[in-house]
Amino acid sequence: MDFIISILITIVIGAVVGWVAGIIMGSSGSLLRNIICGILGGFLGGIIGGLLPFGGGMIIGFIFAVIGACIVIAIARVLKIGGR
Repeated sequence: MDFIISILITIVIGAVVGWVAGIIMGSSGSLLRNIICGILGGFLGGIIGGLLPFGGGMIIGFIFAVIGACIVIAIARVLKIGGR
């Protein structure tokens, strides 16, 4: 049961992170694209955050996830994957 709840929370947070990154990047994407960009961005942001000497925390983690999602959107644009 805890595993299912963790997955649902990851999807919801991924959607929010992807939505925020889409607004920042001026991207129009579907909910599915926002979720995918948000989850990948969270992973990438976690790697970036781990390399920097900042303390952890929910707000810092969210900021790095949004930065990571913006990077994912930029890479998708270069590779011409998805929308605008």
